[in-house]
Amino acid sequence: MTGGPRGWLKAVTAAMLGLFLLLGPAGPALAQQSDDGVAGKTFVIGTDTTFAPFEFREGGELTGIDMDLIRAIAEEQGFEVEIRSLGFNAALQALSSNQVDGVIAGMSITDERKQVYDFSEPYFESGVQMAVDKNDDTIKGYEDLKGKTVVAKTGSEGETYAKSIAGQYGFTVKSLDQSATMYESVKSGSAVAVFDDYPVLAYGIAQNNGLKTVTDKVPGGSYGFAVNKGNNTALLAAFNDGLAKLKADGDYQKILDKYLANPTAAAPTTFLDLLVKSFPALMNGLKNTLLVTVISFAVAMAIGLLAGFMKISHNIVLRGIATTFVNVFRGTPLLLWAFMFYFGIPQLTGQPINIWVAGVLTLSLNSGAYVAEIVRGGIQSVDPGQLEASRSLGLGYGKSMQKVVVPQAFKMMTPSLINQLIIMLKDSSLLLAIGFAELLYQGQQIYAANFRVTETLLIVGAIYFVAIMALTKLANYADRRFNK
Repeated sequence: MTGGPRGWLKAVTAAMLGLFLLLGPAGPALAQQSDDGVAGKTFVIGTDTTFAPFEFREGGELTGIDMDLIRAIAEEQGFEVEIRSLGFNAALQALSSNQVDGVIAGMSITDERKQVYDFSEPYFESGVQMAVDKNDDTIKGYEDLKGKTVVAKTGSEGETYAKSIAGQYGFTVKSLDQSATMYESVKSGSAVAVFDDYPVLAYGIAQNNGLKTVTDKVPGGSYGFAVNKGNNTALLAAFNDGLAKLKADGDYQKILDKYLANPTAAAPTTFLDLLVKSFPALMNGLKNTLLVTVISFAVAMAIGLLAGFMKISHNIVLRGIATTFVNVFRGTPLLLWAFMFYFGIPQLTGQPINIWVAGVLTLSLNSGAYVAEIVRGGIQSVDPGQLEASRSLGLGYGKSMQKVVVPQAFKMMTPSLINQLIIMLKDSSLLLAIGFAELLYQGQQIYAANFRVTETLLIVGAIYFVAIMALTKLANYADRRFNK
């Protein structure tokens, strides 16, 4: 291969420049909202991903009680909202790091949360119920739970109540992040019951989630809209004013009745129906997965080539910098960096980061560390006699590396680089934790509404398999084409 590595360097450098010219160093920043009114402004609102009937996707659109309320209030008060479906815990972290202006996610108002957030007037009075598998006749109340495991949603009122009575009735509480995952745990037998908010259980049962309630509703707390303490006071006041007006004119009750008065039972559908309905959303997720993978791999190649050459440098400082970089990113979990880039850095700097930039930084720096070792190993695997022979013919060290050593090393590196590309594509699924709309995230959005978890995951798995096989064949073709 003549000049192959130089072509790669030019390509990846151009890709890096294009990425940051397109997205900017921090992407579109969250506007610092002043408190002189809300009319004409746009506010970024974080929410959960899987909490039907308060927030869920239907026909690809985010809907539910919370979504209808915030949109109706925004329209009445004359401001715009941009909804970010992140997940409950991620939404709260995004609020704390000023990535969003407010959170509406079926969030119970508690004394602990009041220390950190300012809440609106309550917009829903909740309560907790317990449900079991619809075919389970052995669990009829709390007294039947002794020695068994139940599930509840992390940070929810159901979790708080379940833990408060766990000692009395002798059961263990396991906390999970999603309602759909909790229900699957009960149906699969890994837990015997689930504690959840009663409207969520009622809606899920109407959608054939395979459960039944066995206890009466326990009066619970109130849901509120939250902003950071002392911030966005105008937005909070506008929410309260809009809520009061919706209640006065009856629109508030219409929104509740739409989802709670008589939840429509889902008509049984076939696997093919599920595939057809979910395909557009999954293809959008696949597009995002492939795009973030390609961009991140280009950046990782540039970082890895640079760090790899630094690791074989005669300069001890350069070797130390490269070794430290590799050790840090190989020795820490990828998910940790996703949270650090999207939530941690904004808290430290006060500047929000675009989710695409956070995703690319996470994947590229992690993979760049592995690529650096691939490059180092590839170069050091070339017979040292090749370099000596080139130098004896009058070529300098740089030219010898460029013309003799690197082309041979690159041929040996290619299979490992292809493998790293495949690993990166699969690792991109971890970005769903920060709300990046990749393929698995879209799958979660789908089964959160229809509760057909296993079938949806089978479809997602098949799409991943096809995409990875296609990408592998394409990469192998490129290997044969350029490494003749």
